[in-house]
Amino acid sequence: MAGLAPAAVSPLTFTTRGVPPRARPGVLHALAEQGLVPIVPLPDITPRVHLVKWRLPGVGLLFGSFAGVRQDGGPADAGDLFFGINVAGASLAGQHGREVTIGAGDAVAIDPDGGAFRIERPDPCRLIGLRVSRSLVPFQAAGASRAPLRVVEARTPALRLLTGYARSMLGGDAPASAQLAATVAAHLTELIELSLDATESAGLPGADHGVRAARLTSIKADIHRNLTDSSLTAAAVAARHGITVRYLHKLFEDEAMTFSQYVLEGRLALARQLLSNPRLAGRTISSIAGAAGFGDLSYFNRTFRRRYSVTPSDVRSGREAIPAVASLH
Repeated sequence: MAGLAPAAVSPLTFTTRGVPPRARPGVLHALAEQGLVPIVPLPDITPRVHLVKWRLPGVGLLFGSFAGVRQDGGPADAGDLFFGINVAGASLAGQHGREVTIGAGDAVAIDPDGGAFRIERPDPCRLIGLRVSRSLVPFQAAGASRAPLRVVEARTPALRLLTGYARSMLGGDAPASAQLAATVAAHLTELIELSLDATESAGLPGADHGVRAARLTSIKADIHRNLTDSSLTAAAVAARHGITVRYLHKLFEDEAMTFSQYVLEGRLALARQLLSNPRLAGRTISSIAGAAGFGDLSYFNRTFRRRYSVTPSDVRSGREAIPAVASLH
């Protein structure tokens, strides 16, 4: 069917781009009936959908942009918990006569055992949606109300971590093994439970493996976004994530390299990519080093050669291939 492309492992992508506007309602209804995409068009609005969907053990994970659509659910979905995060835009959710607005950054948790529900997204909205087995996440988390429809505020620390972690996962490759997929699912469910429990999530205990993994994933994504900034420091990253520098370094203790080594590895890999780009052949090695975040050319040349066993000039000229395995040490 137009726009639908299942991947080899478990991801599925769908987009209405390229589907004629008049044909979109019929396509969405057909996909909903097949259980592939759980949304239907709203009347008198041209639907726009672009999404990526993963199926993990006990968890369905979805990320995308939506407009002019509605999601329905009810007792037929009993046994699952629906958890939707509005990354941007607003949505309207209703169940048993109760309606709530989910603002940007907020999340809504819905228990289908509480009756039929709907979530409307008439205006453009970016969403992370999770469907989780109730056996993995008790909906009545400690200290939480028993309302089957519940809003989790954007300021909730565990929700912010969950949002960053899910976006990092969906922005990369799907888990390559069943063990890795199960680990990702466990991290997601742990963060959902902490998000639902306002008392427990306030402290975000660092000992919780899922929380540590989510923080580290978010921090690594931050590092890669800012590699070209020569002033990138542990203090700056820690401040952006609301943690201490000491805790930042502790998060890297279980990794194969320290924070500084991780930054250096990322910058060297970026420099190698730029040096190998024929379109940048006219740029000097000094400017390439600066573009990769290096402020000292001699330091760049020295660390590049130690990492790859060739010089930047060798890579630029193509005289020698970079060995597959090398070390920073």
